[in-house]
Amino acid sequence: MNTNLESLYKIAQKPSRTIIGLMSGTSLDGLDVALCEISGSGENTEVQLVQFDTIDYSEEIKSEIRTVFAKQTIDFQKLVLLNEWIGVLHANMILECLERWGVPTDKVDLVASHGQTVFHAPKILHQQEKFPNATLQIGDGDHIAVKTGIITLSDFRQKHLAAGGEGAPLAVYGDYFLFGKKGENRIMLNMGGIANFTYLPSSSNPEEVFVTDTGTGNTLIDAFTRLSFPDKAYDKDAEIAKQGKVNNSLLEALKADEFFLGSFPKTTGPELFNIEYVRKAQTQSNTNDISVEDLLATLTRFSAETIANAIHTAINNTTYPVESFTIYMSGGGAHNPLLVSWLKELLPCTFLNTDVLGISGDAKEAILFAILANETVSGGTSDFGTRKGIPSVSMGKISFPS
Repeated sequence: MNTNLESLYKIAQKPSRTIIGLMSGTSLDGLDVALCEISGSGENTEVQLVQFDTIDYSEEIKSEIRTVFAKQTIDFQKLVLLNEWIGVLHANMILECLERWGVPTDKVDLVASHGQTVFHAPKILHQQEKFPNATLQIGDGDHIAVKTGIITLSDFRQKHLAAGGEGAPLAVYGDYFLFGKKGENRIMLNMGGIANFTYLPSSSNPEEVFVTDTGTGNTLIDAFTRLSFPDKAYDKDAEIAKQGKVNNSLLEALKADEFFLGSFPKTTGPELFNIEYVRKAQTQSNTNDISVEDLLATLTRFSAETIANAIHTAINNTTYPVESFTIYMSGGGAHNPLLVSWLKELLPCTFLNTDVLGISGDAKEAILFAILANETVSGGTSDFGTRKGIPSVSMGKISFPS
């Protein structure tokens, strides 16, 4: 047997595996690095978060990614170069964390790398009949494996696409394995650049579980904060938005896009929800001259209302009353007090952070990719049925260090 395959076989047979999960989302704020100890698989998965850190992206890194990020016309050579560069960059960040934590590389079984999304193109967005759903994450897994000496799984979203999904959201698998609880109706709401939620019914039946994007989370708020205040990466604690008032004419124009009429599950990204999207809505509503405070207040309300409307729609299609659901929040939006207060106003549910379940909301996405890697090497038996959006597949391409 090839020694690489032999190593992978031994890892799969271990009672528990040490896996590093990596996540860098559409907010481009940095790389989440979660060192996890994972035992079991599927519904019997158990996770201990051993270490966690977020390595902030420098302005240089953000600037380089933005040259290709969510753009239909790019310098193709730059994309090719960035694929390798991000892989090496993430590998160095892993090594930096392991050195700081005092963990030798030979004590880590696997790296699960999400990569950096640069373009998401489901059919609902590209609308070209002969082409399938598509998405692209860069940060080559082979570079991570060779640089760190650790077997690496990457490019998780392609199998999801190949099996009929839209490549996102992938959180549903880990959400169900970790957070599904018989007798409790749960919504796992992640508010990153794009917001999404996983519906976990009290029946714990995997065939009833589903996941969908709802629209923008933080991406528009962040974009217009940076545009008006170049020294600010985001509207911390909604300090600017709190000074403004919601402009209802603009809010209605923002909510008029056909995306919000589409059935679940559906996915989206900054390819749709970007500065041009807002400028178009401002022109339609004759609100080009509103203050930045009013604009950020309106964008925050836009996120809150579209998230709440999507959750209401999902719950209304069940036999459960909305009051019976507990919403567990994660992602950067969970730290936005204005967004959270409006969600509580719009949804008569109990709101908690995922931290109360033993999983840090900030680390959750990176942990979920570690779980996907664990499923690929030692699980893959859970059946989510034949519904659109949640194919029962193992995901991730495997890169060996040698």
